[in-house]
Amino acid sequence: MSWLSILPPVVAIIFAVWKRDVTIALLLAIFTASLILVGGKPVYAFTDTVERIIGVFSSAYNTRILMFSLLIGALIQLIKISGGVSAFVNWLTHRSLVNNQRKAGLLPTILGSSIFIDTNMSVLTAGLSSQALFDKFKMSRLRLAYIIDSTCAPISVLILLNGWGAAILGHVEKTGVQDPTSVMLGSIGLNFYAIVTLLIVFYTVLSTNVHGPMKSMEREIEPQENERSLPPATKKRYMLLPLIFMVVSILAFMYITGEGDLRQGSGSESVLWSVILSTLLALLLLRYDAKKPTKELMAESFKGLGNLLPLVTLVLLAFALSSAMGDLETGPFVAQAVGDFIPLWLIPALIFVLAGFISFTTGTSWGTFGILIPIAVPLALALGISPSLVLGAVLGGAVFGDHASPISDTTVISSLAAGCDLLDHVKTQLPYALTAGGISIVLYIIFGLMQ
Repeated sequence: MSWLSILPPVVAIIFAVWKRDVTIALLLAIFTASLILVGGKPVYAFTDTVERIIGVFSSAYNTRILMFSLLIGALIQLIKISGGVSAFVNWLTHRSLVNNQRKAGLLPTILGSSIFIDTNMSVLTAGLSSQALFDKFKMSRLRLAYIIDSTCAPISVLILLNGWGAAILGHVEKTGVQDPTSVMLGSIGLNFYAIVTLLIVFYTVLSTNVHGPMKSMEREIEPQENERSLPPATKKRYMLLPLIFMVVSILAFMYITGEGDLRQGSGSESVLWSVILSTLLALLLLRYDAKKPTKELMAESFKGLGNLLPLVTLVLLAFALSSAMGDLETGPFVAQAVGDFIPLWLIPALIFVLAGFISFTTGTSWGTFGILIPIAVPLALALGISPSLVLGAVLGGAVFGDHASPISDTTVISSLAAGCDLLDHVKTQLPYALTAGGISIVLYIIFGLMQ
């Protein structure tokens, strides 16, 4: 636990921004972490880097995430060539259900806000179903990525009837508070970042206005995006059936794996199984209803896998870096480094900032929960501060850092589901995240002064 523990994520972020190459940035960060862990020996650092990347697959959770991230490429490609997307867009526009930018933006916003069981399911469903509509109404995929990324995690951490709630409650129970459930429920209205972020998303959608880098980048890439061509319209069920089946089967599998409790279900298992079955359903529909040759369908499936291989590689490397951050104890070091210098009224605001920094540098909000909740809640109890206020600061800060981080798997999957460049997504989303974060800090200072 020393200042060296924050060096790898700093290397990753600086190189990614400088060279716009996240893959090399992550590799350099992992190598830097390995170099520190093996005492500065380059040869051992190289072998440790390789073995650490291989070690990602020793975790069933990691392997399932990587598999579904790859397989979703096949599903996207099959839906794309089916003509179902064109049919769906035509159906929405002809019925005037979606006939302007505002209504097109509301589709992923409502989907992302209503599917709170699993963030990956929310992102994938909202992103895949909205790509063509955003193209049709001359809105960039970057705007779509921002909408789905900024609804899935905030809504999941506010409506805690999911795995997030179960994990958070487990951490709170270990702190020794008398009523963990009421502390967790009390944090919902005090999770300012999640609330403000959702309000900004709805403002963006209803006003159809974008600001900052997103506005300038939309002007630059708009002609290219609007020229995207889709196969001729066939039947909208070629798109809707696989996506609806994916959502329903995820819920069913979460119910099964949770033994009757959706909150206890395994999101990674459920999503993987559902994506596999949805891809098989798409194959069967195109083979036997659309009469497409099996050889063509398999070739398109592998093409889809190949399209997502670069992004899946980023997820793999992000997992490896997260493992290295755990060995270096980056999170505990940061928490300890600032923990002794916090005035009472600043504690909620600085805990929010600390959670954001840990989440940003490690790329994981869940990991930040595990690091900070056991520290922050007992601290609040000892100092007479509302534990719900401090818990809300931890949860909001963790989501804030996760949103802003280019090494977060949620950020990567959001750009994947929207079909846009990862670094462009990070660059255009950051001003929105910083605005919500700044407002949250002010609110936590105000509430801290009221304690």
